[in-house]
Amino acid sequence: MVRRRFRVSGVVQGVGFRFWTQRVGQSLALRGIVRNVEDGSVEVEVEGAPDQVDRLRRELERGPERALVTAVEELPSTDRQLAEPFGIAL
Repeated sequence: MVRRRFRVSGVVQGVGFRFWTQRVGQSLALRGIVRNVEDGSVEVEVEGAPDQVDRLRRELERGPERALVTAVEELPSTDRQLAEPFGIAL
């Protein structure tokens, strides 16, 4: 198991990015949480099998149809509780 945290920048708020990320995370059987950040980015913290976490990162780089992802940055993980199944922080 690995745990990673990503900050996704670009046009990622108001385009269904959190709901899309939740669906992708659940389909990959990952624990995690996704939330909007005040600066307009989206933060994703995830835990699971290394290959599935890597796949989620690749999906985040693409994003849903209406999004325009310009960067996916890996940040230090936190010790916050992660949802199972993958959830959205409001």
